[in-house]
Amino acid sequence: MSPLPDDSDVAHGDTIREQNKLARKWAYLMCHNTYIPLSQQELEEQLRDMVARLVTALRAEPVDTAAADEVTERLVAMNCADSVCLRCTVDVLGRGLLKSPQLRGADRLAEKVITMIGAISASYAQSIRNAVFRQQEEVEQALVMAVRDARWNLKVSEARFDEVATCSSSGIVITDLTGRFIRANHSFGQIVDYTTTELAKLSLFDLVHAEEAPYLREAYQALLDGDHERFRHGQRLVRQDGEFARVSMTATLLRDGDDQPRHFVTVVEDGTELKLLQNELSRQALHDVLTGLPNRQFFTTHLESVLRRSDPAYGVTLYHLDLDAFSLITGGLGRRTGDLLLIAVAERLKAVLAGEKAMVARFDGDEFAIVVENSPSTPDVLSMIMSINEELSEPVYIEDNGVAATASIGVVDRPPRNMDPSELLRASDMTLRRAKSNGRRQWELFHPEQHERDRRTFGLAAAMPGAWENGQLSVDYRPIVRLSDKEVVGTEAVLRWDHPEHGLMCDDRCLELAEESGLILALGPWLLRTACEQLRWDRTIPLSVNLTAQQSSDGDLVGEVAAVLRETGMPPERLWIGMPVKALLADKGEAMDNMKLLADNGVQTVAVDFGGTSGDMVCVEDLPLRAVRIAPWLTAREPVSGSPVTHSLLDMASLVHLSGAQVIVDGVHSEERAQWWRNAGADFAQGALFS
Repeated sequence: MSPLPDDSDVAHGDTIREQNKLARKWAYLMCHNTYIPLSQQELEEQLRDMVARLVTALRAEPVDTAAADEVTERLVAMNCADSVCLRCTVDVLGRGLLKSPQLRGADRLAEKVITMIGAISASYAQSIRNAVFRQQEEVEQALVMAVRDARWNLKVSEARFDEVATCSSSGIVITDLTGRFIRANHSFGQIVDYTTTELAKLSLFDLVHAEEAPYLREAYQALLDGDHERFRHGQRLVRQDGEFARVSMTATLLRDGDDQPRHFVTVVEDGTELKLLQNELSRQALHDVLTGLPNRQFFTTHLESVLRRSDPAYGVTLYHLDLDAFSLITGGLGRRTGDLLLIAVAERLKAVLAGEKAMVARFDGDEFAIVVENSPSTPDVLSMIMSINEELSEPVYIEDNGVAATASIGVVDRPPRNMDPSELLRASDMTLRRAKSNGRRQWELFHPEQHERDRRTFGLAAAMPGAWENGQLSVDYRPIVRLSDKEVVGTEAVLRWDHPEHGLMCDDRCLELAEESGLILALGPWLLRTACEQLRWDRTIPLSVNLTAQQSSDGDLVGEVAAVLRETGMPPERLWIGMPVKALLADKGEAMDNMKLLADNGVQTVAVDFGGTSGDMVCVEDLPLRAVRIAPWLTAREPVSGSPVTHSLLDMASLVHLSGAQVIVDGVHSEERAQWWRNAGADFAQGALFS
């Protein structure tokens, strides 16, 4: 019995079938739309190898555009060198490669396919030009031989010319020295939409655009004077229907047996369709396919010129928008609804800016950008933002669903004219991030000082993984003392970063940066493991580790803590895990569930950043807490006699004690504050006074 194929064999077979299907469609279109000197089966075998080569090239990083030259060279060698073959090739590959199973999941696939199609078009044009030169040489040689042999056999020479001219996909014309048509093949008649009889009444210069005719006459005269052996010019020929045909004309002089000039032989290559295709590819590369708006690349280039020519008095204003809750719309109503909403947003933004000299662009996803060249009549920033959000908040009805979108907006108003466009876009992006952090439908104005702080923060967050790898991060310990007798009853593991430029950074700053970058989910278990291993020798003193909100809600938290305790031998009752009250009270409840499971496994639990509100008291009542840690902003307040806040602080400890939990205060810097908190009923303390 033969073994069953495994999944890889099946996948490989599916891939081969898809490639064969694409090659078959490609061969069918070319064989049925133009003349190919191969059978469809023979052509399909050749194209199958080309498809495989292109798939391999698109999977490379960066895309291997050399494959375009190889494919084009093979196509031209098979006489697939006219505009019809190019159109079939672009149509089949542009659609088929995007759907190829082998390319599914490839990064920036659409961009790579456009790049490859553009490279094929460019290579096609070059190959056709080379073929035209070769063909022109062959035609010239054939015609010279025909003239020389005309004395003996005029009919043979004419038949030879007819064969060459008829088989050529390019236009071939013979004119006298004044430009009057003597002969023209069928391909030239198709290019200019004239019959042979009609051309006999015209001159070649009658078909050239009026602006270009004098230059063409000069080129032919230079050929006649012997200044050049041949010339190649791009021209616009006027068709009989009045439209323009963009062609490339290569001309040479034909002499008689006495070496006297007799005729001009001109090969005309029609580049109209190729030019249109190149223009369309260029447009697609610079515009968003869905909305038709300029994309980031086009917008960045435009931004550079706008900054350079901006009015010194009014400058420009850049608005960077991100739609609020767009993922809810696509998740709830489908991607098609989201796409239609993006189209509507694009149109509405253009309507808002209709009276201004401005460009609206779409970046990735639901991001848009607007640059306005300000004038005396341009609305101020606040008015513009209100107009944008009022326009966007009007519902768009899509399949009976009234959908609306508001935007968070980052604004850079009147940046320096010499500012680099990429730096300006980064500034607007950071400003947008600040706006989004404040909630929905918010906006922020760029401030250089805040921008520098954000850049420094983002730079540190981005560099933190490398610092961890290089050993710049370490674990330190802070004592926890009992206020009644100042005895050390525990130690808290904290994170330190000895930065070579910014110096020593404390625990709060390190956790903030790690939370910003998402590194905390990997860094947190390392800190816990390191502390447990270092304190394994002491079997009595508790170890306290405070988690961030992201850590507290991590679904793997309980398993990771259990693994560390098991591998290090740390008893669970010696470990105190602290979670922020804000995370414990979050709607989804992941942090609260994690805390309960940890408590069930014997770990001591602490509510951190405790403020004494009714919501905070819910945690004390509903959770098995060992202690609460007073929020630092409360600890830092100076007690004032008769103050409601002071009165609530004095009552806080007794309320917490009712549930069996203890009170920890942090930030105690003096003996007076320690005494006050001891009198207020606090049990433990941390701060500069004790370490």
